[in-house]
Amino acid sequence: MSFTVAIVGRPNVGKSRLFNRLVGKRVALVDDSPGVTRDRREGRARLGDLEFRVFDTAGLAQAAAESLSGRMQAQTEAAMRAADAVLFLIDARDGLLPSDRAFADLVRRSGKPVILVANKSEARAAQAGVLEAHALGLGEPVAISAEHGEGLADLYRALRAVLPESAAPPTLEEDARAAKQTQSAIRIAVVGRPNSGKSTLINRLMGEERLLTGAEPGITRDAIAVDLQWQGRQFRIHDTAGMRRRSRIEDKLERLSVADALGAVRFAEVVILLLDAQARFEEQDLRIADLIEREGRALVIGVNKWDLIERQPGTTRKLREEVDHWLPQVKGTPVVAISALTGEGLDRLMQAVVDIHAVWNRRVETSALNRWLGQVVASHPPPAASGRRVRLNYVTQPKSRPPTFVLFATRSDAVPAAYRRYLVNSLRDNFDLPGTPIRLTVREKTNPYARRKK
Repeated sequence: MSFTVAIVGRPNVGKSRLFNRLVGKRVALVDDSPGVTRDRREGRARLGDLEFRVFDTAGLAQAAAESLSGRMQAQTEAAMRAADAVLFLIDARDGLLPSDRAFADLVRRSGKPVILVANKSEARAAQAGVLEAHALGLGEPVAISAEHGEGLADLYRALRAVLPESAAPPTLEEDARAAKQTQSAIRIAVVGRPNSGKSTLINRLMGEERLLTGAEPGITRDAIAVDLQWQGRQFRIHDTAGMRRRSRIEDKLERLSVADALGAVRFAEVVILLLDAQARFEEQDLRIADLIEREGRALVIGVNKWDLIERQPGTTRKLREEVDHWLPQVKGTPVVAISALTGEGLDRLMQAVVDIHAVWNRRVETSALNRWLGQVVASHPPPAASGRRVRLNYVTQPKSRPPTFVLFATRSDAVPAAYRRYLVNSLRDNFDLPGTPIRLTVREKTNPYARRKK
């Protein structure tokens, strides 16, 4: 039976390093500056024969409830309520600080089994901090080094002790069920400029305040993944940090956040590009859309804050025309006017995600493709190059996700880029492939009568 563990502690004690160590890959942002983590991140962890869910949380800090730090602490407290056990981390090199003592009381009041973990214990100078940790009254501290992987055997034994029944390894049926659910879920990344409402959108879809939101731009730093079920379909949605122009990014932490967002785009199958209805199709929006197309992801445009727009006849039609004008490389991209705050249009948005995912996976029979090619060449043959004719022989689709076609031709290097764009647009129109990137490669057909060099 699976169980859940929350990693908590004051800022900069190594919570994210331990999270990355337990899940076996670098997914949480790590930096020497305090307060890097803001939302609670969830992952599947393994320690020995134990498999469990683990929450990485924001560093605890005393602050007013309505402030950003206060909202971060509320997310940490929510993680503790959802957990079966709590790993309370301290920095052994610093020893006990007043904030450690204050938040030890908070953890104790949660009523959950608590494991006291003295991190950064690899140095001899940390031994005094490990001994000092006994004063918290949370039991024997477990000395580890999350950065170097030391002390994990002791952490395993401590987890076994507090969760003797829940710590049983998952059955083969449970493993198979979890793997099937993960594979069938549509992977979505929500991207856009800062303060476009990405976290608010996901919270509305989830029906809870799962992600940290607020009027302050740039709240989200990590690409946080959450699971969602909508009308019987499974989705895994990644919230990402707002992407500004590269020339405006000076902070190292923001560069890491944007790199994490780009990783989420590459991992996704469908990307929702969220625009601000009051300032849509700015230069950065177009740059992000172009990036999504180059990565070969299916694209859905969500125009958020639609409740703030004065409605007039033809407004929706004009929005459709704007999308096709600014994004000709993905003509027909679904565009949905929504309000993440009120929930308007979210059903249409999710249906657009399902529809474009089906298009992104579509395959066309070779016979149909070659009938299309014959019609295209008859109505609009490729231009001759240097007085010599370019012959298009046949076309096939070797893969989907996105739809990818290979066209075999004589003198393939002479097919101009404009004619290739014409072929791509014709493929899109004839085989109902709106909004998805289309890859077309022109290859030289092998001449079977050509002499082979010995």
